[in-house]
Amino acid sequence: MTYEMQDSIVVPSTPDEVYALISDVTRTGEWSQQCLRCEWDSEQRGVGARFTGFNRTPEREWQTTSEVIAATPGEHFAWSVGPGRAQWGYRLRPAAGGGTELTEYTLTPPYFEEVFAERYGDRAEEEIAVRQRAARTGIPATLAAIREVLASR
Repeated sequence: MTYEMQDSIVVPSTPDEVYALISDVTRTGEWSQQCLRCEWDSEQRGVGARFTGFNRTPEREWQTTSEVIAATPGEHFAWSVGPGRAQWGYRLRPAAGGGTELTEYTLTPPYFEEVFAERYGDRAEEEIAVRQRAARTGIPATLAAIREVLASR
């Protein structure tokens, strides 16, 4: 039960300004629906850098370790959770009328199913569905929150 989903929004900033914001993972708590905060694990930045996310939903709290897998200023910022379990990222491009078209996406590779089968057994599909529903509602809400952060600058 792998999945891929995305949504896009136009935000009132240049691609470079948007990239500077979203690639600063320490600010993620300002717009994320589940992630309260992130901390870099070292001084390294760019592809290969790792960070820890501190997450909460009404049902649970957890931490993740992620690795940056794409870091192209003004174009693309992405990370792998686990690493190797799920990918999340943002693609940016100049919007026709000004601003930036910001796309947030997530995808899960086949390894994601293996990890959930090992961790949750017979409940694996149910647990994957919970995460899929959270992404389906969370992505548009996160994009709207990022737009608000950028508009308030």
